[in-house]
Formats: sequence, C-alpha cells, structure tokens
Amino acid sequence: MKKCQYTDQRERIVAQAISPVATELRLLDAADLIALLRFEFYGSIADLVSSAAELYFHPGTINFGAGGNYRLEWGEAPEVTLDLELKPKDITIYAQLTLSKDVAGIEINHIAFANPSSDPNENTALLERNLQEARFLPSSREMSC
Repeated sequence: MKKCQYTDQRERIVAQAISPVATELRLLDAADLIALLRFEFYGSIADLVSSAAELYFHPGTINFGAGGNYRLEWGEAPEVTLDLELKPKDITIYAQLTLSKDVAGIEINHIAFANPSSDPNENTALLERNLQEARFLPSSREMSC
C-alpha cells in the first residue's frame, strides 16, 4: 500500500486489535509454520489462523490470505510472514502479519471501506470502532464471576 499520513495510525489500530491473535500464532513452532508455507499447505495454515482468531473475534473476521513467506538464515531466529484478510463490518483489510522470536508486526497493504467518508479521520475512527465491535469482549457479568 502506498504509505500516507494515516497509514501508521491505522497499522497501530490493527496491530493492537489483533495482538492476541498474533500471540496465539507465536505459540506455534516456527518450523511447523515454515514447513506449511514451503509445501503450500495453505488449508492447514488457514485452520491455524481461524483457530487463533476464534478465541477473540467473531467468525470470519480474521482469515488467512493468499500465502506468506519466511526467512530462515543460519544463526538467526526464523521469521514468518502470513497474509491476512481482516473483515470487520463494512471494511476489508489486506495485511501481512510478521511473526518473529520476540515480536510480531503488521503491515497493511490495502484497506477497502464499503462506504468511505471523504474525511480520512472518520474512516480511521470507523476502522477502530468496527474492529472493536468484531471482538469478543467479556461482559461485566462474566467478569464478576
């Protein structure tokens, strides 16, 4: 995606929203993810992403995209990049999630708003609000138990 003045803010919003999913995916063995990517077992990766996402988001909100990549060098920690599609209400986000030894990062390639506003700040607020609404949040009743 061509970077604009709103890209960094939107990437922070998406990163914060999907951080629990990234944490779940980082629990997987990097060698397993690399093998799945190398042998193009994309259905298996899609299942893993869906399993991680279903703990935090409504079904269909976070999906494995078209592929991924990995970096595996002698003497260095592996790094795995997965293409993701995030689909909160009225928005589609195409992004790449990079998982490494200690951190994860997100890079947005494209955001499509179903009904974009002419004001980019409104679009950014809509992104944040719709990602929040797509999450499973414990109710106050569950928290008091």
